[in-house]
Amino acid sequence: MSEQLEQQASALAARFGDTLLRVESRCGELTFELPSQSLVTTCRALRDEPEWRYEQLIDLTGVDYLDYGRVEWNTQSATSGGFSRGVSRANDARLHTEERRFAVVYHLLSVGHNRRLRLRCWCEPGEPPLLDSVVEVWKAADWYEREAFDLFGILFRGHPDLRRILTDYGFVGHPFRKDFPLIGNVEVRYDAEKGRVVYEPVAIEPRTLVPRVIREDNRYEAALKDPARKDAGHG
Repeated sequence: MSEQLEQQASALAARFGDTLLRVESRCGELTFELPSQSLVTTCRALRDEPEWRYEQLIDLTGVDYLDYGRVEWNTQSATSGGFSRGVSRANDARLHTEERRFAVVYHLLSVGHNRRLRLRCWCEPGEPPLLDSVVEVWKAADWYEREAFDLFGILFRGHPDLRRILTDYGFVGHPFRKDFPLIGNVEVRYDAEKGRVVYEPVAIEPRTLVPRVIREDNRYEAALKDPARKDAGHG
């Protein structure tokens, strides 16, 4: 990471102390974690204080850490090894606990200082997950928080109009949650006799898609044993 970013990280740590906890970034941008009770006051300071001036909220999104760091494709017909398991996640498995499943990530931009900052705040535990709204700090958070509510089921305390924004009014569940079924909970069709759209239980069977890894193939054994065939382009 550049010297300029390290200086900025040190200045943030000196100003906010234990409120901001540095998190390792894999994309070359500063990332800090902060407690939910300090979210609004910290965001307001980052927006208003001349040293920071993060006047623009670029993006806000929810994150579901359920099963984060665990082996994918836990099925009876596939192994957990192979080329698709090339990423080591030994240090990431500790992120998710029952109290730390949902988080909200904020991407901030200081136009005046030409700086970017990423914040992560864990939701208050329980169902539904809860966090304070930052609409009073950045108006752009209005629709972003509605999107996070719709797709992840995260409630934002103090939001002026928290309702679904992408799914239908009668939609069941939150489709970006890791435990949401891939086939959904209900299916929709138009009923000509009733003259309206009706919701019914899903009629298709769930199916797990597992990439197939072929380690041996006898079609190529002859070419490997016969150099002439291999040179002729049959390998």
